[in-house]
Amino acid sequence: MFHSLLQLWFRLTLEWGYAGIFLLMAIESTVFPLPSEVVIPPAAYWAGQGRLNFWGVVAAGTLGSWFGASVSYGVARWLGRPLLLRYGKYVFVPEKKWRLAELWIQHYAAAGIFFARLLPVVRHLVSLPAGAARMGFGVFSVTTLLGSFVWCTVLAWFGARVLADEPRLLQDPEALARVLQEKLWWFVAAAAVLFALYLFVDWTGRRWRRQAAGPRDAPPRD
Repeated sequence: MFHSLLQLWFRLTLEWGYAGIFLLMAIESTVFPLPSEVVIPPAAYWAGQGRLNFWGVVAAGTLGSWFGASVSYGVARWLGRPLLLRYGKYVFVPEKKWRLAELWIQHYAAAGIFFARLLPVVRHLVSLPAGAARMGFGVFSVTTLLGSFVWCTVLAWFGARVLADEPRLLQDPEALARVLQEKLWWFVAAAAVLFALYLFVDWTGRRWRRQAAGPRDAPPRD
């Protein structure tokens, strides 16, 4: 069953080509929970088989990420912070996540856009406070493109290095089992890194929220 679903998804990735990568990564860079980890590695697999170009995959993913982030930026700039705080929970942006992304921008400014593209959670949301704060679109675009390029390159390298070495991955369930068995440590390491990054973002957000709440919660002086 798992192999059949994997085969279907990989085939769709090939059929959609660069336009599909662009569209899926654009969706990934908005508030909708579509992980880039299921988009770029399958495309990089096909690049390893000579059906797509490695740097073409990276370029399509990078530009798609920028486009989706730019849409979020534009929407936030148009709606403004009050409306997003009030209605964001209906479109996968509860106040807690909004506050985290907002604090991220406040602490790191333009550099935060770049680093946010490499991190879970804030990667999808950081465009919103940037737009609401009316950050310069040129600066926003450059940092988004650079961060997205690095992230897409890492994911494409993973797909080409770990998956593409087995050309019969989709034809033979045993080939998939062999890849999982022989290269299990790659998957474990990738999961561990993503989990560590998630914990870092969560810890950072909690610390910032405590610092922001501290002055308000402190007892008044006589």
